[in-house]
Amino acid sequence: MTIEDRDTAHVITHALARDTLSRLRDVETEQVSFRKGLVKLGRICGYEIIDGSMETEYVEIETPLETTMGERVKGLDDVVIVNVLRAATPFVEGLLKAFPRAKQGVISAGRDEEAGMVDGEFPIKIDYVKLPEIREGDTVIVADPMLATGSTMCAVLERVLENTPEPEHLFVLSAVSAPNGLVRVGKQFPEAELLTVSIDDRLDENGFIVPGLGDAGDRAFRTT
Repeated sequence: MTIEDRDTAHVITHALARDTLSRLRDVETEQVSFRKGLVKLGRICGYEIIDGSMETEYVEIETPLETTMGERVKGLDDVVIVNVLRAATPFVEGLLKAFPRAKQGVISAGRDEEAGMVDGEFPIKIDYVKLPEIREGDTVIVADPMLATGSTMCAVLERVLENTPEPEHLFVLSAVSAPNGLVRVGKQFPEAELLTVSIDDRLDENGFIVPGLGDAGDRAFRTT
């Protein structure tokens, strides 16, 4: 198993995930490679969720030679992926390679940078929400490459869980996370399984993850 339990989250330790994240961190990695790296990392994370949390069932199959028994993953049609715009877009593209039949939701949410960080939190602007129906048996994956203060993720989870039954699994998936953001999300949403590739050292005075990988949205879309 390449998912390790830590105090505040589950950490994906797959060698390819660590290798891909290291390339994403590198300041010399340019836009196209950065976007492709996020896609690759999303795919790896999706496979790890399948391997670590989803059950299989035995089925009878007919090969060209005879009848035999095989295994199939249960619940692949009952997955909802929520894309936290905009940085998660390539990350979600990778997840969809693991869950091609997933229903998709979109939430446009971001920090109010002008208001600034107060007591480790930012006010969050939510401009657009479009979510599919969420059912009790679903596996819901809320994806955002960066989990820093947890302000954005908490605002997103409030919208995701509003007037919906509690799904069978609720994953908060990130590439890099800050310890205090994980603690905040974990306290406010104990039903969520926090899954990340790295728990980084800290936040700086501006609320950015250190060592981090910079602004994932700017690096993926070549904006400043």
